Amino acid sequence: ANRDALMGVHEEYAGDPRFNFIALPKNVGKRKAQIAAIRRSCGDLVLNVDSDTILAPDVITRLALKMQDQAVGAAMGQLAASNRSETWLTRLIDMEYWLACNEERAAQARFGAVMCCCGPCAMYRRSALVSLLDQYETQRFRGKPSDFGEDRHLTILMLKAGFRTEYVPEAVAATVVPNSMGPYLRQQLRWARSTFRDTLLAFQLLRGLNIYLTLDVIGQNIGPLLLSLSILAGLAQFVTTGTVPWTACLMIAAMTIVRCSVAAFRARQLRFLGFSLHTLINIFLLLPLKAYALCTLSN
Repeated sequence: ANRDALMGVHEEYAGDPRFNFIALPKNVGKRKAQIAAIRRSCGDLVLNVDSDTILAPDVITRLALKMQDQAVGAAMGQLAASNRSETWLTRLIDMEYWLACNEERAAQARFGAVMCCCGPCAMYRRSALVSLLDQYETQRFRGKPSDFGEDRHLTILMLKAGFRTEYVPEAVAATVVPNSMGPYLRQQLRWARSTFRDTLLAFQLLRGLNIYLTLDVIGQNIGPLLLSLSILAGLAQFVTTGTVPWTACLMIAAMTIVRCSVAAFRARQLRFLGFSLHTLINIFLLLPLKAYALCTLSN
């Protein structure tokens, strides 16, 4: 819909030899656009950046240094919300990104197997990409082509091919995040479906990876299930006996306080104590959404 605006940018920079614009005849989706660019590229490294992302000046240098190791197939930078101060939700998402990068991805990177090099800022080894493009382009689920979750699927393919995937916290990229609940939940629904789909591929990898990664992948899938069962059991107790399940409530509250306190200490920022609000969003919105995603994987 905004092709005319994009063509103006194209024309402004078309005469600069540093740029090579590919104007596809129609919107074919992110995956096919990526593939078209990769096949036209000639450098050793390929940097993927989303259109709403701003890179720090040293991002390419820092990622390229990590890619000097020929065993590394992909590396991602640290993500932050460029519109963090916009709403209470953008503040929460910014903290969510910090936790995802500096806890989950940082822990996985200790074993050379970041399970998802995020789309807003990820560098790939071109020779590895070219060898995987056919698999990447033809991904199907229950007979239908997959057109979302590109970053997670490409990362899994890299790991299956025997490459390491890394996280570089010093390479900071700021991206626009949803500022209201509707777009946020739609984003989370896409991510949940992608995670469920590619977890099936990830399980095949685990035998060759560190035991921590096995526990990590299993925990990320079993954890929400156990939390859901706890909530359902608590609701059943309240409906049948009229008593509040204080033990479960206090346990969830204690786990939330511990997690947020550790994050505040590690980040040296008291704002992470406010991330406790995310527990309520997780329980009342994200858990039902994940259940819906699991039931509609073919959508």
